[in-house]
Amino acid sequence: MKLTKVNNIYQLTFFPNFFPVNCYFVEEDEHLTLIDAGLPLSKKDILKTAQDLRKPIRKIVLTHVHSDHIGALDGLKEALPNVEVLIPKREFKILNGDMTLEDGEEDLPIKGSIPKNIKTVPDTLLEDGDQIGSIIAIHSPGHTPGMMSFLDIRDNTLIVGDAFQSRGGIAVAGDIRWSFPFPSFGTWNKKVAIESAEKLLTYKPSVLAVGHGNLIFDAEEKMKQAIEKAKKSIK
Repeated sequence: MKLTKVNNIYQLTFFPNFFPVNCYFVEEDEHLTLIDAGLPLSKKDILKTAQDLRKPIRKIVLTHVHSDHIGALDGLKEALPNVEVLIPKREFKILNGDMTLEDGEEDLPIKGSIPKNIKTVPDTLLEDGDQIGSIIAIHSPGHTPGMMSFLDIRDNTLIVGDAFQSRGGIAVAGDIRWSFPFPSFGTWNKKVAIESAEKLLTYKPSVLAVGHGNLIFDAEEKMKQAIEKAKKSIK
């Protein structure tokens, strides 16, 4: 595992040279909030990193419910029975195996690996604009119908799940990069993903933290480039 710190977040990267999967600690005064739960084998390193940082994990927040973002959830909940688990309200339906679409959602199949045996029951279902400590929830669908991003209001670090990737070149969800095509393969609606990417750009992030790939420090310019490229690809 590779650990990278910027502002008030720590990026934990598993398999950085092959199939990078990121989760994040957001550091608060008295505790840590974990955003996403990686793969099942991520549990040990997540717990050890928190121990090294000498702060307890109080909350686990999920961007969406694909397997590579919630893999260690049950193991972490077992190790930390009092931790609060928060997920986007729309994703809860998907987590329960219900792939039906809701009013206003384009009739496209929900893609990606969704685990069928998650035992953890979320404590809180998040709505757009909800605040969790120092972070704000931002509804940013496209990769999945209910995916959320999280903005740290202290420094405008933006954690976006799979709304963007930086592995293989920065890209909006659904805009394929053949050196790392997997986020594209798992994207539900590319047009909606572009709309969400434009929405996220309005927050003027100082750092972009993605689910797959390195942190992006010249975030606004790189996001603009990725959005323009994605738009051209659907014309």
